[in-house]
Amino acid sequence: MTAFATGGDIVVGVDGSEASAAALRWAAEQARAVHAEVVAVHAWEPTGPHIAPYAPVSSRPTAEAERDEAARLLADTVRSALGPRTGPGVRAELVEGPAARVLLDRARGARLLALGRTLHGPGDEGAIGAVGRECLRHATVPVVEVPATGRARRVAGTAV
Repeated sequence: MTAFATGGDIVVGVDGSEASAAALRWAAEQARAVHAEVVAVHAWEPTGPHIAPYAPVSSRPTAEAERDEAARLLADTVRSALGPRTGPGVRAELVEGPAARVLLDRARGARLLALGRTLHGPGDEGAIGAVGRECLRHATVPVVEVPATGRARRVAGTAV
C-alpha cells in the first residue's frame, strides 16, 4: 500500500500483542472523540535472508506465505481489539519493511502515533522495545505509549 496518514489520522503500530491491541482500542476511542480515522499498521519482513543456508528447503517459507501470515495477524488483531465490525473509521495497512521505519513513514503528517507497551508485573511501568525507542527518538508527531491491559499475550495463532 502507498497510502499515508493524513493530518487527522491516528496511526497505531500493530504486532499481534495484547499491548498493540490495547493501543488500537485506545486509538479508536480517541479517534471517535476527535472525528479522526485510525490507521492500524503492521510491518513485516521476509525471513529468507535470516535463515541459515544449510536449513532444509521445507523450513523456508515463501515471501508470499509470510505476507499472508502477516495479513492474518493484522486482521486478527484488529478484529480481536475492535470486534468484527470495525466501521469506516478504521483502515488496516500491511507494509513490508523494518517496523520502526514503516511506522515513522506512515505517521508522518498524522495526528499522533500510538504504540503498545507491555507490563511485566505489578507496579511495573513496562519496558519499551527497540521499535518504540526508535519511534520516540525520530517521530515528527506525538507518540503515545498505551500499556497492555493484562498479562502479555499474543493474538491466537501467533508466536510469542
